[in-house]
Amino acid sequence: MPELSLNVLDVTENSTRAKATLVHIRVIADHSADTLTIQIEDNGCGMTKEQVEQVTDPFFTTRTTRKVGLGIPFYKYAAESTGGSFSIISKVGEGTTVTAVFGLSHIDRMPLGDMSSTVHTLVVYHPETDFVYTYRVDDREFILDTRELKEILEGVPFSEPEVSRYIMEYLTENKSEVDQGVVL
Repeated sequence: MPELSLNVLDVTENSTRAKATLVHIRVIADHSADTLTIQIEDNGCGMTKEQVEQVTDPFFTTRTTRKVGLGIPFYKYAAESTGGSFSIISKVGEGTTVTAVFGLSHIDRMPLGDMSSTVHTLVVYHPETDFVYTYRVDDREFILDTRELKEILEGVPFSEPEVSRYIMEYLTENKSEVDQGVVL
């Protein structure tokens, strides 16, 4: 995948398939530590210890529609090739946390990509799942919590064109305020 936001989409789609009702997505750029940390944490069905050990194998997948699962192995490689790290912690019945740490200034780090569109897509097309998205650059951050939006909207769906447009604008404007135009 040419940008990290697509990896986030892939891993988060796994969370929704695992019947997660709440997914935390954290994107944290720390220039002083020279790291970009992306963490996806869900309360889905979780994985067994054996599944966690196998999930980074490209020839392992729990899906029946194909015989290979390249998303997680490529994501792991992308993090480790920048001097970073990759971990998956999961417990059956409790959920899964996937954490990828990248060398922020490493020449081989893929660009973050369009996280606003990725989060927008997840929020609008998975109304049964709540998302808490944190975007932090150094000491500046914003958080989008769909539980708060649902309370305000009183049942109006996120797919309603005006609401969908507002969510996209909210994500884009707040991202710009936080990263101050710096391309991650």
